[in-house]
Amino acid sequence: MASHPVAVADPDRSKVLLQALSSVSSRVAAASAAVVALDDQSKSNPRPPRLVAVSKVKPASDIQILYEHAGHRHFGENYVQELVDKAGQLPQDIQWHFIGSLQSNKCATLAAIPNLFAVETVDAVKKARKLNDARNEDWQKLNVFIQVNTSGEHSKSGLAPGQDTVDVARYIVNECGRLNLLGLMTIGSIARSNAAADGEQNEDFTTLVKTKYLVESELGMNGLELSMGMSQDFEDAIKQGSTNVRVGSEIFGARPPRKTAD
Repeated sequence: MASHPVAVADPDRSKVLLQALSSVSSRVAAASAAVVALDDQSKSNPRPPRLVAVSKVKPASDIQILYEHAGHRHFGENYVQELVDKAGQLPQDIQWHFIGSLQSNKCATLAAIPNLFAVETVDAVKKARKLNDARNEDWQKLNVFIQVNTSGEHSKSGLAPGQDTVDVARYIVNECGRLNLLGLMTIGSIARSNAAADGEQNEDFTTLVKTKYLVESELGMNGLELSMGMSQDFEDAIKQGSTNVRVGSEIFGARPPRKTAD
């Protein structure tokens, strides 16, 4: 358990959070069931996707509620220092995901968190090497996702689909003995998410699926996960093969600007 127990918030906040998590979990399960019902896709998505509750700029007490009363364990953070602070306050069996933009000079700080489950935003050999070198060799391997910029937007981080992604994946598999390549991650464009809501497939998610098959073929492996889908599009992402969805505002509510939260 944490060395500094977090006080649980008031009952009204607990009720809101638990209802929200239950609702999202039900939607995840329903979307997954719809995929499994399709014979030609059942083998590609055999279990419900992992639900990562994104708790950035929300108090540690919110996480404590979902931990204690819903048994939820996977939580995501966008900011390194916020993750460090919360990991120090909250139970040690929480499985943290770092989903924010990854800076090389923050890799060692992240790798030093014992119960960090995954870094989902690796987009360079240098960052993979720094995570690997800083990870305690006696700990379980640190899971990593390679971030792929499937939309081609300059505002988004990530590698180009294709050979760039394959090269970084090969480096992680062959040179990073303390890391485990868990899969690929993308942040789809809002426009394509909106298009998918009208019944079309999200092109960004389609691109990530194709990139996964390319990486697996080039490296002679299989079973890579796909982290795609957030509050506005996680159901469509699941239908296109996502095994890991990152949901924040649908669970925790709207967030204040980070400047205010700080």
